[in-house]
Amino acid sequence: MVYTFTAEELSKYDGVKDEKIYFSVRGTVYDVSSAPDFYGPGCGYHIFAGKECSRALALMSLKPEDCNSNLEDLDESKIKILDDWRKKFDEKYPKVGMLAEEETEDQVP
Repeated sequence: MVYTFTAEELSKYDGVKDEKIYFSVRGTVYDVSSAPDFYGPGCGYHIFAGKECSRALALMSLKPEDCNSNLEDLDESKIKILDDWRKKFDEKYPKVGMLAEEETEDQVP
């Protein structure tokens, strides 16, 4: 059975409140704890820790306001960037669950 995280539960796995570091991409929750030099507190990509970060990855953005699942206004080139990131995460990090449906409403076919 796959564990389903709420946004509130996911936020606990930020490397601060809990040693583990998780984030979500298109609803899939990854455990990136093995890369604290990238995603840990004080590191460049810590902005993603404990969040759904699909939009930020698609835009290659480190703005906190882009850490969400809203993809509806993005063109195909941005979606391809996101899909490329997702493939990398699939290859490198364990999947630990899914983000609750209300948190992942991509409106992209």
